[in-house]
Amino acid sequence: MSFLAPLFALGALAIVGPIVFHLTRHTTRKQTPFSALMFLEPSPPRMTKRSKLENLWLLLLRCFVLGLLALAFTRPFLPRPMAQPQPAGGRRIVLLLDTSASMRREKLWEQARAQAEARVRAAQPIDEIAIVAFDSKSKPVLTFEEWRKLPPQERVSTALDRLATLKPGWADTRLDDALLQAVETLDHAGDAKSNQREIVVISDLQEGARLSALQGYQWPRGMIVTLDPVVASARQNASVQWISESEETESPGEAAPIRLRVTNAAEAKREQFQLRWKTDGASPQAPLDVYVPAGQSRIVRPPNPPAGATALMLTGDDTDFDNTLYVVPPHAAQFPILFVGPDEDEDPHASLYYLRRAFPKTAHQNIEITAHRTDAAVPAFQLQQAQLLVLGETPSESAIGSARQFAREGKIVVAPLASAAGVRTVARLMELPALSAEEAPVKDYALLAQIDFSHPLFAAFADPRYSDFTKIHWWKHRRLAMAPLAGARVLAAFDDKDPAIAQAPLGKGSVVILTSSWRPNDSQLALSSKFVPLLQALLEQSSNLPPQRAQYFVGEELPLPGGSQPLSIRKPDGAEVPAAPGAKFSDTDQPGIYFVTPGTQRFVVNLAPEESRVAPLPPERFASLGVPLRAPLEPAETAARGGRQAQAAEIEARQKLWRWLLLGVVGLLLLETLFARKLSHSSGSSTVAPT
Repeated sequence: MSFLAPLFALGALAIVGPIVFHLTRHTTRKQTPFSALMFLEPSPPRMTKRSKLENLWLLLLRCFVLGLLALAFTRPFLPRPMAQPQPAGGRRIVLLLDTSASMRREKLWEQARAQAEARVRAAQPIDEIAIVAFDSKSKPVLTFEEWRKLPPQERVSTALDRLATLKPGWADTRLDDALLQAVETLDHAGDAKSNQREIVVISDLQEGARLSALQGYQWPRGMIVTLDPVVASARQNASVQWISESEETESPGEAAPIRLRVTNAAEAKREQFQLRWKTDGASPQAPLDVYVPAGQSRIVRPPNPPAGATALMLTGDDTDFDNTLYVVPPHAAQFPILFVGPDEDEDPHASLYYLRRAFPKTAHQNIEITAHRTDAAVPAFQLQQAQLLVLGETPSESAIGSARQFAREGKIVVAPLASAAGVRTVARLMELPALSAEEAPVKDYALLAQIDFSHPLFAAFADPRYSDFTKIHWWKHRRLAMAPLAGARVLAAFDDKDPAIAQAPLGKGSVVILTSSWRPNDSQLALSSKFVPLLQALLEQSSNLPPQRAQYFVGEELPLPGGSQPLSIRKPDGAEVPAAPGAKFSDTDQPGIYFVTPGTQRFVVNLAPEESRVAPLPPERFASLGVPLRAPLEPAETAARGGRQAQAAEIEARQKLWRWLLLGVVGLLLLETLFARKLSHSSGSSTVAPT
């Protein structure tokens, strides 16, 4: 017999009470009449017998009642084996293993891999496991299909071998994408039966992990997410970030000042740090002392870098995985523009005058405008270097042929019509004799009424704050016959529905025709704030050199220059990776400097700033996003003990022996009452007569 509440057996100690009462002797109440006591000497009564138990059967009944009552409160039951429910299918688990840069701290990766291996070893034969490594992207390590195809005796060993090949990289943590892809993996896991779908996340769950995609997400029914965090002993961290400059400088190519942001964690105990240039064996420079209180940041300017230095080191921080910052002041990209026509540089009534003043000289780009005024053909080297060609009035036939070749090689020729006669230049350029134009009647001024904001030329103005072109007045424009321009696209039209800007294909490139020029006697375009962005958009669309940022982050794509010559990318570890011209290079898996050959172009790739926020996320953050979390797993002994307790409670609830014990107590109490009454009557009936 077993007991559900054995501590109530201590109540049986109440049996001592009846025994004590039965041992206690009371003074007799019997009185004997006597004539006189004056002749007797007083003497105390003497006990002739020791105290002994009387009415033994009554005592036994009372003790038995208390014993049965205590036994009933212990809720006894007879142990019986219960049939264990057999699940219809095993668990289907997606194991998400964090391989982001923050997992390089301390020994977090060793902890994470040990926890993943423990999860794999604990799998039952009917379970299915898929392993996915994630950082900024999710990478399958072992799929459900592979798990099913493996022999049961090889599944665990294969999974452990796959885990042994993993290591943390340098990308940021996009936990939301990983969770959503894990849900999709479980939904498309095949027709294998499963009574539980679970996602196990093994990660440091740092504050910089992205969770925004989970906002408002409706989780499928039956989905469980288990957080299995790894914990670092140190939560403080300091980081350094390069603030890229975009302001214009007075001189072309002048290096913009380098500004850095040094941030200290709120839990940090250190406030003094140093910045120094990494010199690779050269004589070190004096470090720059930086004071950053806990939970704050400071903007600092490092000393000028020595020759060949491309990285800054932050010292004084215990967590050093993010203490190297690569900084290369950007070189001004060269964007030559070719103007073909007789316009003079200082003629305010000519197109070239405003074209030269449209492009500011910055630290990131240097735009040189070359004017070709002769009747000869444009030199081949100028055509090859130029990124945009603008036609003036009355160019020679040889110059028009050079412009035609320029467009056919994939670039853009801009043809503003300063008069209706200017259409003949466009007709010769595109070899369309039937192309014609005439002066359009304009009362007061014309406005742009229809603009194609989906085109790259006007994409920068798609925001409602910048899409207002009504302040630009057009005094004159030409009515262009669009029928001969096969495949042409009208990008903007006047309020009288005449085309204002059209783009017609020519070979691999195109010709952008403006039916009104930007000269002051034709329009206010050159004096408006829209003129510079429009020309910049034309240059970017025509140029083979994409706009380059000062720095990129690990995992981002690098825009490569175009052309016909194959390219090669040299990564920071020295590996050479071939790339296609004009494509985007996505293998930025490590911080450092990436070099493009042939050429001198280089890209700076740094660690994402969010990865330096290493404070742990509270579980309440996941609960607020609706993530169906499972409570932390209990130890095996505790879980087994809880299972046995639940089984015992179920058996006791079925047997209910305590009811029979209480019935026995009631019966014994009735018997004790009758027996006690009988004894009291027998003692009261024996009387002694007085003498």
